[in-house]
Amino acid sequence: MTATDIAQVEAAAARFREDYQRTRDEIRKAVVGHEEIVDGVLICLFAGGHALLEGVPGLGKTLLIRSLSEALELHFSRIQFTPDLMPADITGTTIVVETEAGRDFQFRKGPLFAQIVLADENNRATPKTQSALLEAMQEKSITVGGVTHRLERPFFVMATQNPIEQEGTYPLPEAQLDRFFFKLEVG
Repeated sequence: MTATDIAQVEAAAARFREDYQRTRDEIRKAVVGHEEIVDGVLICLFAGGHALLEGVPGLGKTLLIRSLSEALELHFSRIQFTPDLMPADITGTTIVVETEAGRDFQFRKGPLFAQIVLADENNRATPKTQSALLEAMQEKSITVGGVTHRLERPFFVMATQNPIEQEGTYPLPEAQLDRFFFKLEVG
């Protein structure tokens, strides 16, 4: 490496530190405390991974992810996972539309087509819907009707789980938890 290369790397590292601190400071304006959780979420985002947060309702998980999307000016979407949620409800679906030329098939994007997605209480959805989420996280794309749609970059999912209420839930199997960079416990 030349001296110029080293100087460029050092300058890029300094810009990253400044950007990271500025983002962290913006989140702190809305979220008080939880420094380790905020750092964990930021590390996941900047490393290109996803975060799984586990904690009882009311601890600021939604506020955290919404504040992050606002601080970075990224498109945000929240999906409330429930047992009746179908994969097409989150991925989108192809519908028939009447046009002047006749009938046409058009794809309508679901809430996964955002840059920052809050998958709230993901353990409440059925395994098929969880699988659609996990596929989008892994592939950074969604396939509907044989057509693959690329997701906008960055694509970051923060999923939440409530550790107390387990009745009627579908906990993610150990093999699927590897899609998450971190599992963070919110106290």
